[in-house]
Amino acid sequence: MKKRDITEYSVEAMRKAGLQRSECLLRDTRKDELNVDSGEMSLLRTTDNTSLILTGILDDKKGTISINKIDRLSIDEAVTTVLDLAKSSEADSANDIPPSQPAAEFERGPVAVDLDLMYSRMKDFIKYSGERYPSLILEQAILDFTNTHKYYRNSNGVDLQSRCSSYNFSPMFTSKEGTDTSSFNYVAISTAELDRNLHECGTVDLLMRQSTEQVRSREFQGKFNGDIIITPDCLGSILQMIVSYLSDYPMIKGTSIFQDSLGMQIADPQLTLHSRPLSDELAEGYFITYDGFKAENSTIISEGILKSFLLSLYGANKTEKTRAVNSGGAYVVDPGEYTFDEMTRSVERGILLCRFAGGMPSESGDFSAVAKNSYYIENGEVAYPVKEIMISGNLLNLLKNIKRISSERVNFGDAVLPWIQVENMTIFGK
Repeated sequence: MKKRDITEYSVEAMRKAGLQRSECLLRDTRKDELNVDSGEMSLLRTTDNTSLILTGILDDKKGTISINKIDRLSIDEAVTTVLDLAKSSEADSANDIPPSQPAAEFERGPVAVDLDLMYSRMKDFIKYSGERYPSLILEQAILDFTNTHKYYRNSNGVDLQSRCSSYNFSPMFTSKEGTDTSSFNYVAISTAELDRNLHECGTVDLLMRQSTEQVRSREFQGKFNGDIIITPDCLGSILQMIVSYLSDYPMIKGTSIFQDSLGMQIADPQLTLHSRPLSDELAEGYFITYDGFKAENSTIISEGILKSFLLSLYGANKTEKTRAVNSGGAYVVDPGEYTFDEMTRSVERGILLCRFAGGMPSESGDFSAVAKNSYYIENGEVAYPVKEIMISGNLLNLLKNIKRISSERVNFGDAVLPWIQVENMTIFGK
């Protein structure tokens, strides 16, 4: 069967089985992957992955199963399982599927991979990193071309399909001089075309240079309250922590720090955060939401004011709040008015926060994290790389204590992010 016919067959099979509402998502992905290990080309492979997710609702009770076989016998067996799961689950009136929408098809990215160009770009990258940064050890690097087809259909007549592709590059490295080594670091970028050298993408070259500097990291003593400048590489992780409070689970549970903050000022007016899965500025977006709607661009925070939660159809039904028009991700932060150099010169004492490691914040937004691959700033200058130090604070205070946002931004292909300066953070070493 054709892929589109598979979704039609699946929905009809669930209807015949007695399920009152049903939906299915077929995802078909081909990945061409080139690997480097320890600075040497090690693997070139092509993998195909197909998954079919079937969901059925009976008397407000839901059953879901995911399979990777798409022949009729396997689908029929899966439908029987979905029915059994629905019958045995608890009824929840929030369970639903999207209403009728016009059929639509979407497409983004190259149709075919250029393997010769992939090999050439990776070969040039190995040569560049070795010659430019002799102390750098390229532990691993992966360059892939991922082409994904999605087919969504439900019993309300919704019929959506999309094809999205991009090249994705992710190097991981450390540096060593004698017995001294730096902490490992990594970056991931996506691009629609391999139209430039890999080291020129995102912050790849910057992080490799910093890795060689961080071989001579110093320990930091004491504790102080000061500024942190969050780099674009680190900002993505912090945004994920923030928006997690806007999603289904904490909103349904009633523990979100933003539970009653829609339309209110939650951040400094300098901050505007968008989710733009349809943006031509990004190589990696999406057209179909996780819950089966046509995705739209949205603004989550506008000049510090919370404009949207990130609730799915289920979360919206459960909380009686508005469903988000997308599934989050594809984050774009508006640029500020200050250059990175101006931000640095304004810091009397602080940290350039390049990466951090730590658990999820508490329900109240408190967090504590170890700063990695970071730098100590003193009297307006980036003084030296520091060994692991601790940073603690509260996400609500972090948002309100934004002091400056850079005019420069980095396009990672799945996000466009600036540097953000935050004041009054607690920083302590040994």
